[in-house]
Amino acid sequence: MSVSGQTGGSGALLSVPWIGRLVRAFTDWITTLVRPPRLMAASRQRTSELRRLTLGSILALVVISATMIWIDAAAMEWQKRLPPLIVQVFEEITHFGRSGWLLVPIGILMFAVAAIGSPALGRFSNLVLATLIVRLGYVFVAIALPGLVITVAKRLIGRVRPSDLGPFAYEPLSWRASYASLPSGHATSVFAALVAIGIVWPRARPILWCYALLIAASRIVVSAHYPSDVLAGALCGALGALMVRDWFAVRRLGFFVGTDGAVHPLPGPSWRRLKRVARHRFGQ
Repeated sequence: MSVSGQTGGSGALLSVPWIGRLVRAFTDWITTLVRPPRLMAASRQRTSELRRLTLGSILALVVISATMIWIDAAAMEWQKRLPPLIVQVFEEITHFGRSGWLLVPIGILMFAVAAIGSPALGRFSNLVLATLIVRLGYVFVAIALPGLVITVAKRLIGRVRPSDLGPFAYEPLSWRASYASLPSGHATSVFAALVAIGIVWPRARPILWCYALLIAASRIVVSAHYPSDVLAGALCGALGALMVRDWFAVRRLGFFVGTDGAVHPLPGPSWRRLKRVARHRFGQ
């Protein structure tokens, strides 16, 4: 096919209304996400964030170090005595901690909501859809970004997974999967989801806690991680989700920074309004 034919096909594809809207929505979303923060909000948030990061990091290092010294080895001895049936059950459960189980449906839902938007809906209906996309976008970034950082960090740290080498065997800068134990990627994803989704939809927190703790336990039961790996992953995921929330807040995307430096959620779309928009869009 000629270059002109390829260009013509691409232009025809973008001429489809909903595809064009998706492209524009994605471009606008990226532009908004990386825009400079509001100066006053950033100033108030910087002081609060620095204090939280410092105290949180010190406490996390103490707890994780203590877990490495006194719990990891004993936990692996306990794991060896578990009935094979329990291990098999948790081997099935642990797969649901992969980030794809969370990111794929959230991403599809974001694009679906963006595709629904149309000038014919009017300003108010499109604003309702936009506020929903912002919240879905926050959850997506809050899960994906900590997971990406941890994927690189764990291979730089190079801690061996549970084996006869013991909990203090390391091979820094190793990119082998067998030396990618600290922190746990599964724990990072599920605890980032716990915090992010729990912030946006607080009623889901009991279910999210059960999900996160079950996945965290599964990583130990199947001997994929030490308890300290799981704890480190959980802390990184939770902290990462909060840091992403703060990034959104200083840009007034779904959240805002109060005069006290605390982050508060902006009002979101109710189910009643979402159903009204859906009925208006699909003529029902």
